[in-house]
Amino acid sequence: GCYTQGVNTTALSKRPDVISIASILTFDSIIGKVAKIALEAAIEDVNSHPTVLNGTKLKLTLHDSKYNGFLSMMAALQVMETDAVALIGPQSSVLAHVISHVANELKVPLLSFTATDPTLSSLQYPFFVRTTHSDLYQMAAIADIVRYYEWRQVIAIYIDDDHGRNGIISLGDQLALRGCKISHKAPIKPLATKTDISNVLVQVALMESRVLVVHTYANWGLDILEVAKTLEMLDNGYVWLTTNWLSTVIDISSPLPTNTVDVMQDSNRTRKFASEWRNLTTFGLSTYCLYAYDTVWMLAHALDAYFDHGGNISFSKDAKLKGLKGEMLNLDSLSIFDGGDSLRQDILNVKMKGLTGDFEFTSSKDLAFPAFEVLNVIGTGVRRIGYWSNVSGLSSSPPETVNMTSPRQSISSEALSPVIWPGQTVQKPRGWVFPENGKQLIIGVPKRVSFQEFVGQAKNSDSFKGYCIDVFTAAVNLLPYAVPYKFQSFGDGVKNPSNTKLVSLINTGVYDAAVGDIAITTNRTRLADFSQPFIESGLVVVAPVRRSNSSTWAFLRPFSPLMWCVSGIFFIVVGAVVWILEHRINDEFRGPPKKQLVTVLWFSFSTLFSSHRENTLSTLGRMVLILWLFVVLIINSSYTASLTSILTVQKLYSPIKGIDSLMASKDPIGYQENSFVRNYLIAEYGIHESRLIPLSLPEDFEKALKDGPKKGGVAAVVDERAYVELFLSTRCDFSIVGQEFTKNGWGFAFPRDSPLAADISTAILKLSETGELQRIHDKWLMRSACSSQGTKFEVDQLELTSFRGLFIVCGLVCFLALLIYIALIVRQFYKHYPMLSESSGRSVRSGPLQTFVSFVDEKEETIKARSKRKYSEASSYRTDVDNASTQNYKCSRFDLSLNTK
Repeated sequence: GCYTQGVNTTALSKRPDVISIASILTFDSIIGKVAKIALEAAIEDVNSHPTVLNGTKLKLTLHDSKYNGFLSMMAALQVMETDAVALIGPQSSVLAHVISHVANELKVPLLSFTATDPTLSSLQYPFFVRTTHSDLYQMAAIADIVRYYEWRQVIAIYIDDDHGRNGIISLGDQLALRGCKISHKAPIKPLATKTDISNVLVQVALMESRVLVVHTYANWGLDILEVAKTLEMLDNGYVWLTTNWLSTVIDISSPLPTNTVDVMQDSNRTRKFASEWRNLTTFGLSTYCLYAYDTVWMLAHALDAYFDHGGNISFSKDAKLKGLKGEMLNLDSLSIFDGGDSLRQDILNVKMKGLTGDFEFTSSKDLAFPAFEVLNVIGTGVRRIGYWSNVSGLSSSPPETVNMTSPRQSISSEALSPVIWPGQTVQKPRGWVFPENGKQLIIGVPKRVSFQEFVGQAKNSDSFKGYCIDVFTAAVNLLPYAVPYKFQSFGDGVKNPSNTKLVSLINTGVYDAAVGDIAITTNRTRLADFSQPFIESGLVVVAPVRRSNSSTWAFLRPFSPLMWCVSGIFFIVVGAVVWILEHRINDEFRGPPKKQLVTVLWFSFSTLFSSHRENTLSTLGRMVLILWLFVVLIINSSYTASLTSILTVQKLYSPIKGIDSLMASKDPIGYQENSFVRNYLIAEYGIHESRLIPLSLPEDFEKALKDGPKKGGVAAVVDERAYVELFLSTRCDFSIVGQEFTKNGWGFAFPRDSPLAADISTAILKLSETGELQRIHDKWLMRSACSSQGTKFEVDQLELTSFRGLFIVCGLVCFLALLIYIALIVRQFYKHYPMLSESSGRSVRSGPLQTFVSFVDEKEETIKARSKRKYSEASSYRTDVDNASTQNYKCSRFDLSLNTK
């Protein structure tokens, strides 16, 4: 046998000698022919196996459905009269739906290796067991292929029955999960003639999509391809994707079953069976043969388990059929299989190694581990280009080499080998053409009267031209499907239309999209979806400018007046602080008041060039001086750099510095008529609407700016950068002042949740990556009559703000140094104060403040010397007093002794 032996236990009930099973096939079909051979071979192998059923034999009864649902139904009822415990078949999903009702009623498991309709796995058919893979997985594989080649729409061609319809529904669901869709369904009636097929394909040829998915039966699939060839639909530009019916035809027609053998996971067993197959028939070996063979073995293992669990073969009458009789069939003779529920469960619990690999069922009654081979059919030749499984998706590696426990990875760009497409080309087909009867998108385009380089309508024509139009056309050409469209002008041609109103008409259904110079703003995104911006265009201020030339007092321009004043004050303050810290200990900072004043000023300003002569002796003085020299270094470097720029680089000057200076003034401001700028300036910057002047043409901009506020013009114009740059390209008396104060861009508008918005965005990114977007920009917008190279806008003077931190730190250090110095002086003063009060010519009556001032002004060495001398004199005086006291004491004692005598 082809299976490993299982562990057998002693039967708890007597096993019958023969078990009846039946099969309903269509003998005249190519699948029916080979399936019949495979089933008979499997029965023979099972019956010859010594242990699988412990001597019980299987008896197979075959019935021919002859492509007829009624005959299949009658055959099923006749089978049930023979006390069959299981029914294998039928081939088609249509018949499986019908016979499943009989199987449900009589509790006879219905096993099908060809009925792939996904809906047969529903709870409605508990006794239907599919022993092949559901179309659900096959459609997932096709959807992955469509997405892999970046097509977005397909046309589905199918037989209009349960098998075809439900399979295509699954395909639509799988495509939707990947952002794709079925653009057209082309059903073909069952048993259609070639004329019927031709009529359907003619309609398909008129559609835009050239990606065709054919889901049918093997017998009629070849007829579809034959008709398509006569209609020249197998030529260059078409893509044909077929379900496994075509591989079945190829396998069965091939004398060497290599294709089927290679795809199976257990190739050694399959090759052995293939060798035996050649002795049985001249037909090739297909996957259906292997699944038919495995179905019989799976049933044998289930019956073995059924008997091991104590099951037996018994039937009982169906009370619902009592008394029902017919001329052809006595319905009263139909019986219910008593062990049907148990056998069905044993079938679903089977786990074995078959010719098709691991054979077991999931909780949804589908076979586990679905996998397919992806074939490229070229004429009469076939080549494998990859694999698909529900674990790995598309892959160049066989499914058995993929880690089944790892999560599914994204599809690699090289998951499939190169394909030879119809027309003998390796160039991937675009997948669509412009349809002859497709619906056109109505795209609104603003009919501008100014800046028509961006978008404008050609004179005496309905066509449009401009930068925006070229970008949109280039993006559409990159889409993997056709987008038939028609431009329709929006506006009266007298003044520029409102783009916000144009976008709102998309929301109401007047237009299917809007293309033009449409800025993406918050309000507009509430009305429609936008593509990726294809040009950046924030708001800027443009104002008149003039050349700024050098003057007599140019050397004062690097610093603002306040900066000059603060710098001068700090020079004097730092000089005064250093003088205070050095005055008592440094002779260079002493002398007459006039000399000391000169010293302070000279020392302060000479630090600017590090040329001061005076040395600092105190620690605090050195600390202040070091920090101040660092501040001077920064100020000096900044002044030098700024002055160099002023004297060597040509500058532009404007009294308007940007949006902030416009807000602070009361001058009128110009803006482009019907743009969003007006509402933006009012809402965001609080500018009164009376100051806002609408302007239409570039000539209006120029005149208003030249006239200025005093002559009825404007001080500046606020507009989007894209317009302003085009305006300035031929007008050299104006320039952008200040920084761009908003960040936005232009995009194409589409209805809410439109997939076209995302696809156009992707196309715009591709245009940007390839440089095509820049080439379109240069074609329409790259022009300039002004030579501004080497000219810069006048830089503002260096303000105090830039150096505030330095001055604060320097001031704090000076202040702390003075505090420490005063604390030390006060301490010394109180230490030497008693001696100072006794010094010559001084008295406490002169006052402590005057005495303290005198103390501070006096040199520290003098005070210390005098203090030392006074201390010595005081010590000598105390010694003389002590000696006199001792002599007096001795004399007193002597007198006392004389008196006593």
